[in-house]
Amino acid sequence: AVVRLNRALGSKEKIMIYGDYDVDGTTAVSLVYKFLQNYYSGLDYYIPDRYEEGYGISDKSIDYAAENGITLFIALDCGIKAVEKIAYAKSKGMPDAVAILNPKLEGETYPYKHLSGCGVGYKFMQGFAINNGIDITSDLEPLLDLVAVSIASDIVPITGENRILAY
Repeated sequence: AVVRLNRALGSKEKIMIYGDYDVDGTTAVSLVYKFLQNYYSGLDYYIPDRYEEGYGISDKSIDYAAENGITLFIALDCGIKAVEKIAYAKSKGMPDAVAILNPKLEGETYPYKHLSGCGVGYKFMQGFAINNGIDITSDLEPLLDLVAVSIASDIVPITGENRILAY
């Protein structure tokens, strides 16, 4: 995921940060967007309409991305089972999915399984920051309030890494 994001930034691709309409999804989009906007201006975000588009990645969001030249679609807190949506996006000329970050996937070795969607977004940005020599303390840690809100709203256990992130 970090390699693909670096490639998109280096190629000046248009990037869309997508998240569901619930608190975990909107905090995840806010965190990733706020962090990346410090380093890149080719960003857009999309929160689906709960009543028109429903939960998860929608055809309308894919159409929006295709119409606006988005070539990197980062889905947060949704999309893990969106095989049909990925195929639809490919039919619209968007590249294939390249990474899934989910500590609950079978065979996944990440040591903590209960991260919220925003927590996963935070860890993604942490990996990006480390890979690019960005100071986490001053640039990423100030966004931990969003992770704490997502932990509370997503009703994940406040144990292990969630406890550390919330603290």
